[in-house]
Amino acid sequence: MAIKAGSALRRQARSHWLTALIALLPALLVLGIFSIYPILYSGYLSLHDWDGFSPERNFVGLQNYFDLFNSAQFWHSLQITLIYVVSITVLSSVGGLFIALLLNSGIRGVTFYRIIYFIPVVTATVAAATVWRYLLDPGSGLVNTLLRQIGVQGPAWLTDPRFALLAVILVGVWKRVGFNMVIFLAGLQTVPRAYYEAAMVDGANTRAQFRYITLPMLAPTTLLVAIMSLIDAFLVFDTVFVMSNGTGGPVGSTEVLGFILWREAFRYFNLGDASAVGWILFLIVLIVTALQWRVSGTGARSGV
Repeated sequence: MAIKAGSALRRQARSHWLTALIALLPALLVLGIFSIYPILYSGYLSLHDWDGFSPERNFVGLQNYFDLFNSAQFWHSLQITLIYVVSITVLSSVGGLFIALLLNSGIRGVTFYRIIYFIPVVTATVAAATVWRYLLDPGSGLVNTLLRQIGVQGPAWLTDPRFALLAVILVGVWKRVGFNMVIFLAGLQTVPRAYYEAAMVDGANTRAQFRYITLPMLAPTTLLVAIMSLIDAFLVFDTVFVMSNGTGGPVGSTEVLGFILWREAFRYFNLGDASAVGWILFLIVLIVTALQWRVSGTGARSGV
């Protein structure tokens, strides 16, 4: 009897697995064709010298990677990328948390403010970057015009190497902070009010409540926001392309890795080098995300 029952359970389990596989098959096909296959194929191309047109692909092994590591331009681009990534991740996370705390404090018109702050997130990046190019124009741009009204001579934001990257970072933060605000606001609304009430009974002030209740309870949310902001920042290209007028300048001051990838692939037609840059980006994001996961303690608790 027990044998028959065990056999029936195994048949039922196989039936469930088959049903799940059939249901997932369309999504798996799309994922495989449009995500997994291109990733693997780019890895294949990174080991070859190919211009994208020639029927022959010359196998060069890891030479494309060695050429990148020996290139001063690559290390300069990596430095610019890291500055951008750290700035975007920190500023958009802190800004998003600050706005979320204000909106969670019970002020009137929360829905209106949420919409206002979220509009940049859903605005097309190319359109937003184009508008900001005009706003930051040193002569007729609105930003410098307002600065002149208060007696300040604004810089040449996009043509001065000292300010070009800063301008791109500010636009990136403006685009990202609304998304982080929504995530933090959702996290704040899951914190039980009983914790704050107990803390107030014990005499804890607002700063102590934030330090010992809000921040610890938001740790998983903060990790999620940091990882998503980091990945999004590493993949930046369109903002830099539009705001630098397709040059990555001035004087290479905004040449992030995504821009180098585009230039190698679609201007110089070095698909092997471009694929190598893409895989280096992928490995950097993977390593940094794993480190964030480990440092936060989440990976240790889950056995990663």
